[in-house]
Amino acid sequence: MACVTGSDDSLDFILRVNGNRLHMPYLKSTLYIFFICLLQPIVQLLLMTFSVAFNWLIALFSLVPFIRFGDDWKKSLQLPPKDTRVRTSDVTSTKGNEFEDYCLKRELLMGIFEMGWEKPSPIQEESIPIALSGRDILARAKNGTGKSGAYLIPMLERIDLKKDYIQAVVMVPTRELALQVSQISIQISKHLGGVKVMATTGGTNLRDDIMRLDETVHVVIATPGRILDLIKKGVAKVDRVQMMVMDEADKLLSQDFVVLIEDIISFLGKGRQILLYSATFPISVQKFMVSSHLHKPYEINLMEELTLKGITQYYAYVTERQKVHCLNTLFSRLQINQSIIFCNSTQRVELLAKKITQLGYSCFYIHAKMMQEYRNRVFHDFRNGLCRNLVCTDLFTRGIDIQAVNVVINFDFPKNAETYLHRIGRSGRFGHLGLAINLITSEDRFNLKSIEDQLVTDIKPIPGSIDKSLYVAEFHATNPNCEEGLKETGRQQVEP
Repeated sequence: MACVTGSDDSLDFILRVNGNRLHMPYLKSTLYIFFICLLQPIVQLLLMTFSVAFNWLIALFSLVPFIRFGDDWKKSLQLPPKDTRVRTSDVTSTKGNEFEDYCLKRELLMGIFEMGWEKPSPIQEESIPIALSGRDILARAKNGTGKSGAYLIPMLERIDLKKDYIQAVVMVPTRELALQVSQISIQISKHLGGVKVMATTGGTNLRDDIMRLDETVHVVIATPGRILDLIKKGVAKVDRVQMMVMDEADKLLSQDFVVLIEDIISFLGKGRQILLYSATFPISVQKFMVSSHLHKPYEINLMEELTLKGITQYYAYVTERQKVHCLNTLFSRLQINQSIIFCNSTQRVELLAKKITQLGYSCFYIHAKMMQEYRNRVFHDFRNGLCRNLVCTDLFTRGIDIQAVNVVINFDFPKNAETYLHRIGRSGRFGHLGLAINLITSEDRFNLKSIEDQLVTDIKPIPGSIDKSLYVAEFHATNPNCEEGLKETGRQQVEP
C-alpha cells in the first residue's frame, strides 16, 4: 500500500510503498519534468512536419524556377500587331465592359485576345451574357460589327469537354462563311484543350464528313442541306445539342432554306437554345419569331441606322458600254488595298474578270457554279492578300469578313435594298473606313432612289477626286473617338 504524508509548510513529500519510505524531489521539479516529457514528442512532431514542408518548397522552387507569383498571365500571349486604324461608333459606342467581366475561362480569354479582340463590341456586350444564361436570342446588328464573336464566345464557354457528342450547331447560308466561322472558332478555342470543331458543307466529300463524325465532335458549322443529310443518315446526332445558331438568319429563313431549317429543328431536343443573328429582319424572320421554335426570345436591335457609318457611298451615271472604261479609271485613281466588284450573273463575273486581267490588273473571280475546291482556294488566297481585286456574285455578300477590303464596286447595281446593304458591308468591316461606288445606268435610277429611301441613306454623285481620308487608313490620325477623327478630316457622314 502506498500513501503520501507531509505538512503544508514542507515541500518534502514521502511516498510509502509497502512500508518503505522513499524521498521524492520537490513538487515543482516533479511537475516540470512531467510537462517536459509530455511536450517533447509534440514538439518533435511539429519540427519534423515543418522540415518536410520546407524541403518540399525548396524542391518546388528548384524544379520550377520560371514560376513567378503575381505575374500577369496576359504577358505570355502572342498578340497580333495592334490595329491603329480609326473606328466608327458602330463598334466603339460600348458600355465599357471587358471580356473578363463575363467570367469566361482563362483559356478562352487567351484565344480571344490573341485574335486581336481587345474589348467587346456593342453586339457582343448585349449578346454574350444573355447567351450564357441559356435564353433564346433574336439579334439585329450591322454587318461587320462582331456578330460571329457574339455567339461563338458563349458557345465555346459552355462546351463540356467531358462529353463526346455534338453540343452546338451553327447554321450559315454559304460554304465560304462556314469555313470562315470554323476558322475563327478554332483560333479562339485553341487554348481550351480539346474542343473539336467541324465544318461541313455541300460540294465536299460526304464520306469524309461521315468518317469525321465517327470521332468526337463538339461543334458543327454547316450549311443546311449538308447537315440535314447527315442527320437523316443517323451520322450527325443532334438530339443533345444545347445551342443552335442561325447566322445570316434572314437568308436561312428565306424560301431557299426555310423548309430545311424546319426539318433540322425537329431533330433537336426540347431544351435547346436558339440564337438568330442578322442585319435585316424581313417578314420571314418575323414569322419565325412568333412560331413555337423560340421561347420568349431576348430581342437585341442595334440598327438605329442601316448603313455602316464608316462607308462613303457614291454613284456614277454611265452607259453599259462605258462601265469597263469607268472601272479602269477608278483603278488608276483610287488607292485600293483590296476591292470586291459585284456582278448580277455568273457569266458577267467571268467576262469582267477576263477584261480586268487584260487591263493589267490582278484579279480573281468566284461564283456559285464553280467547283468547291476552286472556290475554297480563291477564297483562301484572296483573304491572304495574294490578289488585289475579286469579281463575284452575291455569293460573297454573306458574312465574309476580309478587313483589308476598303473599296466595293457595284459593277451591276443590285435590285433590292437588302442585297445592296450586304454588298457594301464587305468594306468598312468592324468600324473601319470604306468606299462604295455604284455604276448606274438609266435602268437603275429608280432602284437607286428606292434603295436610298428604304435604307434612309444618301448616295452622292461621284466627285472628280475622292479624298483618301474617306477610305485609306493611313490618312487618319489614330483616334479612339472615331467621330471626332472623322470631323477632323472633313468626313461627310451618312446621316440616318
